[in-house]
Amino acid sequence: QVQLVESGGGLVQAGGSLRLSCSASGSFFTINGMGWYRQAPGKQRELVATITSGGSTNYADSVKGRFTISRDNAKNTVYLQMNSLKPEDTAVYYCNAGYTTWTSRYREVWGQGTLVTVSS
Repeated sequence: QVQLVESGGGLVQAGGSLRLSCSASGSFFTINGMGWYRQAPGKQRELVATITSGGSTNYADSVKGRFTISRDNAKNTVYLQMNSLKPEDTAVYYCNAGYTTWTSRYREVWGQGTLVTVSS
């Protein structure tokens, strides 16, 4: 079983910055891809950014050039540095991770979500 614990959300003014963190803990063989998703009120959950275990990244067009995803494999932690925040970035941000169990099965897990509010 793997748990993800997120931190770093909060209230920020437009143009400001926030850094989200997500740490994986529990019993697993390895953590594979990790990513951030968000869900704004009344909207579907959408991809923000993903990163493979080797460091390859992928971003939603709406955040390219403003957000940076990174990870520390030794700490099983993924980060999302968010700069130049806009009111439309307001959402609950969820961490996601794929992992391999000790019996070679692939599983996915979600964090509980952290609220990011950007005021205009």
